[in-house]
Amino acid sequence: MKTTTFRLIRGFATAMTLFFALAVGSAAAGTLDEVKERGVVRIGIANEAPYGYMDLDGKVTGEAPEVARAVFNAMGIDKVEAVVVEFGSLIPGLKAGRFDVIAAGMYITPERCGQVLFSEPSYKIGEGFLVPAGNPRNLHGYEDVKANPDIKLGVVAGAVEGGYARDVGIPDEQVVMLPDNATGMGAVKSGRVDAYGGTALTVARLAANDPTVETAQPFEDLVIDGKLIAGHGAFGFRKGDEDFRDAFNEHLAGYLGTDAWEQTVTPFGFGRHTLPEKSAAELCGG
Repeated sequence: MKTTTFRLIRGFATAMTLFFALAVGSAAAGTLDEVKERGVVRIGIANEAPYGYMDLDGKVTGEAPEVARAVFNAMGIDKVEAVVVEFGSLIPGLKAGRFDVIAAGMYITPERCGQVLFSEPSYKIGEGFLVPAGNPRNLHGYEDVKANPDIKLGVVAGAVEGGYARDVGIPDEQVVMLPDNATGMGAVKSGRVDAYGGTALTVARLAANDPTVETAQPFEDLVIDGKLIAGHGAFGFRKGDEDFRDAFNEHLAGYLGTDAWEQTVTPFGFGRHTLPEKSAAELCGG
């Protein structure tokens, strides 16, 4: 009886050892090996043109998804699948494993660097306002909003524009948090907000085909603490996926600035004039 019990215990222990060995081996393999094995990488986007969005034909496109496709193909990962979430859900979704990489043109900020690993940036861009046609409130920058307590500024929840507004000194009660660009466009048209803050490319694209709105021109350069603000967008990876991020960076460096890259990103308003000027390390350091 004792012998049988001992054998059962020893068999159970062996099975558990094998289980944990497999589990540790799987964890050690990491996301990079997993996506290579399945041949599919899942990207998170926020349906924000021109950064990462789904077009009228249902194709996921934009600067970030198209650059991601080229880089992942060079890494031997042939298929890219997208998960669409609100911008504020991108980092939580990445952490929860809903997707493997954020490919939404997300700006690198020190606060976000505390939560995710960023690739090297793939672009830089300035800021702008979307306003009603004729710009009736005569808004040309964040300081104009700060100077008039009656002005309401719309921004996407979780995006950097909310932080810019706080840094400039705009009271929270003047800032309206919105889920996405489409809602921001509607808020301007309905009068819910007097201006919608976004990147220069975002607001230009929103204004392109609607005569009832326009971009605020001229737009004053945003300067905070004596520094000219130009956002640098990059791809986000989970903490612990350094090997995945590093492999991506290696292939990204060989792609940015090439003729193939330029042909890919030009339709979205990007080009050599939007090539990044800072590294991820510089931007994460503030």
